[in-house]
Amino acid sequence: HRDLHSFPTRRSSDLIYSSFSMKCSVVVPFHNEEKNVTELYIRTKTVMDSQMDDFELVFVDDGSTDRTFEVLSEIADLDERITVVQLRRNYGKTEALVAGFDHASGEYIIAMDGDLQHNPEDIPLFLEKLEEGYDVVCGCRVARPGDSVIAKQLPSRIANWLMAKATDVDIHDFGGGFKGFRASLIREIPLYGELQRFIPALASAYGAKICEVPIQIEERKHGSSHYGIGRLIPVFFDLLTIPFLLRYASRPMHFFGKLGFFGFAGSLAIALYLLIDWLAFGANLMASHGPLMLFAIALMIAALQLICLGFVGEMMTR
Repeated sequence: HRDLHSFPTRRSSDLIYSSFSMKCSVVVPFHNEEKNVTELYIRTKTVMDSQMDDFELVFVDDGSTDRTFEVLSEIADLDERITVVQLRRNYGKTEALVAGFDHASGEYIIAMDGDLQHNPEDIPLFLEKLEEGYDVVCGCRVARPGDSVIAKQLPSRIANWLMAKATDVDIHDFGGGFKGFRASLIREIPLYGELQRFIPALASAYGAKICEVPIQIEERKHGSSHYGIGRLIPVFFDLLTIPFLLRYASRPMHFFGKLGFFGFAGSLAIALYLLIDWLAFGANLMASHGPLMLFAIALMIAALQLICLGFVGEMMTR
């Protein structure tokens, strides 16, 4: 496995591409990005025109409060290859992406951010890997100008390391929003909350072939970032959820039943100890072991509840 940080990013101008064989949809969520919309459209359309004849741009307005939707609508009136999806309020990036995926008709889907920090000229790098047979292509940020080392880059590296260890998916950058997918795969993956970061991990459960391409992030030209260190908090909660979904979503009894078994065994061991102490030494259990007896009872009840929860989970799964 090569370290993606050890070699420079290739630009589309450095490569010679033949026309790609499948239709591609570029999905871009926007939230208050009115000053970036037009430039992103022009650059993305120019790149796609040079790569293939059959493509579409799916722009999702995630409850913007500025003129983002109006600008998108004006562009859509001039180009029939653009689909504009408007959400009633700001649902968040994951839900905006899902809305875009639902309206995309291409066999390949490229997802990128609407703040122009993702370079549309890098799209051919993703298409090339999808043509080679990969199901998920992740952009690995090898340069992040403008991002604070302490506030963004260091927490991001720690989070990415934890994600890789928790999910057993060996990639460097989970959080980057620049990704390419096969549409048939991405529509099977349930997405909600902040799970767009874990798409590679969730896709691995479907046997997907995953790779990375190195990209460079450009400095934001207009507006302010929607991401801060506070966004790491839900990520750490998802770190608890994702390993469970990957390992036990189809067999919940293996998780809850195992916990219940050890809890039940522990309570029986305590009960046996108390029984021996009472029979052999005539101990007054409530006086000498009252807290321990109550703990054993609570542990047994909790164990039975976990086992019942496992049964309910199995019934729901089936």
